[in-house]
Amino acid sequence: MSDQLIFLGMIFILIGILLLMLGSLSGEDGKVEFGVGGFIGPVPFGWASSPRMLKWVMIISIAVMVGYIVLILLKIL
Repeated sequence: MSDQLIFLGMIFILIGILLLMLGSLSGEDGKVEFGVGGFIGPVPFGWASSPRMLKWVMIISIAVMVGYIVLILLKIL
């Protein structure tokens, strides 16, 4: 199980790097926005460069938290 999670994490990192490379090759001069999210205990938090990005960071953080709780309740994790 642990080896599968490590492999899955590496795949997500590689997909992220590829998306960044494809985005940089598009040649468009656009506005760059960023967002950072995480957890302090069970409470999700986030910072972002715009309200729109903050909304997405919080939605993703809450979805991850709910998914983690579901996995714990199903005793999969």
